[in-house]
Amino acid sequence: MSNAWRLSRRNHSFLVFVLLLASRPTPGFCSDHLQSIQHKGVLLWGADAEGGAPFVYPDPQKPEQMAGFEFDLANALAAKLGVKATMVQNQWDQLLPALDRGNFDIILNGLEITADNRQHAAMSRPYYVYAQQIVIRSDSAGPSNLDGLKGKAVGVLASSAAERLLQQQGGVEVKSYPGNVETFLDLKAGRIDIVLLDLPIALYYAKPDPALKFSGEAFSPGYYGIAVRKEDVTLLAAINSALEGFIHDGTLEKIYRRHGLWDERQAGLANYQPETVVQRKSISTLREWPKYLPLLLRGAVTTIILSILGMALAVALGLVVVLARLYGPAPLRWLAQAYVEIVRGTPLLIQLFLIYYGLPQIGLRLNAFFAGILGLGMNYAASEAENYRAGIQSIPKGQTEAALALGMSRPQVLRRIILPQAMRVVIPPVTNDFIAMFKDSSIVSVITMVELTKVYGELATSTYDYIGLGLMTAGIYFALSYPASLFAHWLERSQSYDRR
Repeated sequence: MSNAWRLSRRNHSFLVFVLLLASRPTPGFCSDHLQSIQHKGVLLWGADAEGGAPFVYPDPQKPEQMAGFEFDLANALAAKLGVKATMVQNQWDQLLPALDRGNFDIILNGLEITADNRQHAAMSRPYYVYAQQIVIRSDSAGPSNLDGLKGKAVGVLASSAAERLLQQQGGVEVKSYPGNVETFLDLKAGRIDIVLLDLPIALYYAKPDPALKFSGEAFSPGYYGIAVRKEDVTLLAAINSALEGFIHDGTLEKIYRRHGLWDERQAGLANYQPETVVQRKSISTLREWPKYLPLLLRGAVTTIILSILGMALAVALGLVVVLARLYGPAPLRWLAQAYVEIVRGTPLLIQLFLIYYGLPQIGLRLNAFFAGILGLGMNYAASEAENYRAGIQSIPKGQTEAALALGMSRPQVLRRIILPQAMRVVIPPVTNDFIAMFKDSSIVSVITMVELTKVYGELATSTYDYIGLGLMTAGIYFALSYPASLFAHWLERSQSYDRR
């Protein structure tokens, strides 16, 4: 038997082994996913508890447990399938991509039955009939219908039916928020005129609040449905059968009455007729870049302005902090050190929330643009103060002593001897921080700023082309940061000492 023949046989066996592995169903994606769920004994349902009540949220009495009408529905559904329900936390506007990745078995979290959602997932029969409700401040008079919203600043939940409705309507300044609570905080703070959102949310948050009131009747009804992957046919059939049973045996009514959500609209669940889905061609944003690139560039302009102004504040404030820490009296030194440690030890996201949503509660109200600049500037000022401190302390003390011996005052020594040399030392870390701020500025989207990353998220959610838009967005960030890097290298060389 020749060596060549043995080698060929081994290669053939290896190829067969690989093909067998490839043909095995991936866990969570088997042909009968319902059977897999029942075998595991767990139904994983995707939801975003940050979205808040009344869907699914931490129980105020027992924060370690979840509550909400969808939490109760998930438990009832799992019991019907003979398994236990386990919630998987996921950002709300990324639920559909996460379902495709197999992060969970179903989506049960106020997902509307729309043509767009049915393009990307299989939707069950509806389990709730929602409608849109206008909410205004109790001391004001506002519009009571959709046409009256034109020319107003209206807060909505990001990627919601209300947001799509206003975008189609046009003529409205739409402010998108990551959660339900933030819209009402901004409404009471006077930053927006109106909130438009699903009626269940308005019933839970706005109706009991004396500072808010409903304006007009709810309109534009729609349906919430449970989403599964398109290949999970048997799972979808089992879910539809369970929901139909819940509708007729009164299970849904009991759950909704328990949470104060039952109304006459829910009677229409029994007579629901699904619409025909017209499959649309997939969108390639790279091929249609002239349509999408200008929108991304518009967001990039906001990113540039935020980064430049934020860094200018950081550089100036950081210098004040380090001078107070090194040369100020004892109380000022302690305050400066505390500022650096606290700011560096807490997340930028929390700082933005405190500035934007917390300050209005003590009478200081900033719009999103200035709040974003202040948040970025104050956060990076702590890092710049440490950069300056390292630069100042790198200068030999003998230079200070020599300058004082020549009759200079300490402020003159600092201004003419120490700071000019220290600035040369800190150029690299400061410019690196400036480049980093281009990317960190994306976090201001949580306070309704529409910058580059926010535009990418909105377009990717609507087109479902994360790759094409992602490549364009990454290219824009690189085009912004690379020239800044070149400028930093030039500045470093121009300010360096003669090395000869």
